[in-house]
Amino acid sequence: MRVHIVSDVHGAVDALAEAADGSDLFICLGDLLLYLDYADPSQGAFADVFGVDVATEYIALRLAKRFEEARALTAAAWERIDGADDPSRRAERFTSIIREQYADVFAALPSPSLFTFGNVDIPDLARPYLREGQQLLDGQVVEIDGLTFGFVGAGLPSPYRTPNEISVAEFDAKVAALGSVDVLCTHIPPAIPELTFDVVARRFEVGSQSVLELIEATAPRFALFGHVHQPLAQRFRIGRTECLNVGHFRSRRRPLVLDL
Repeated sequence: MRVHIVSDVHGAVDALAEAADGSDLFICLGDLLLYLDYADPSQGAFADVFGVDVATEYIALRLAKRFEEARALTAAAWERIDGADDPSRRAERFTSIIREQYADVFAALPSPSLFTFGNVDIPDLARPYLREGQQLLDGQVVEIDGLTFGFVGAGLPSPYRTPNEISVAEFDAKVAALGSVDVLCTHIPPAIPELTFDVVARRFEVGSQSVLELIEATAPRFALFGHVHQPLAQRFRIGRTECLNVGHFRSRRRPLVLDL
């Protein structure tokens, strides 16, 4: 069985439409939205709302880990937008852009496919755009051709306050619900420094201790994940388990291919 896997799509709909070509199974591990593009500040929902100059400064502050200043910058930017003192109008400025992005992404997402959401996704806004054959899995296991695939989406709390971060207890409960599987599919990596450190952003992203413990206890054949765009190590072995960062699809424009 030839499996194509992507993660961190971030609006790359042109390449996504072709990513399943030649596969028997297509898997997407989340982060479908493009909120902020560190490589091109003119792209993404943030720039659409606030403009390129504010997005550029905001990115610089976040990279410098000056999070309070970044939030103050955003607050000041809202004050310059007519009518933005109304919280509902603020929300609608973003949700209208997000709905458009999800409509485009799910139109391009191959069908059939298995997928879960990432930490920047907003599941409630995404679900209306699902097409037939696009199967959302989160804390669930599916069997295909005699192999079991377990999925856990979302992210854990971080200084970045992305929209789909959930509590450690909620995340761990989803991991525990999987049990032993052949292929473990998560958005975030296990909590291993080599897999959580981003060499370009020069920071550790949040990994999961419970995912690491499940790997150690059950030894799946593969542990697949994304989230860290430029990891120190793309591959790492834990016992017999091959841990693979499937790659930042927005920049790679191609899936990771596994023959199972």
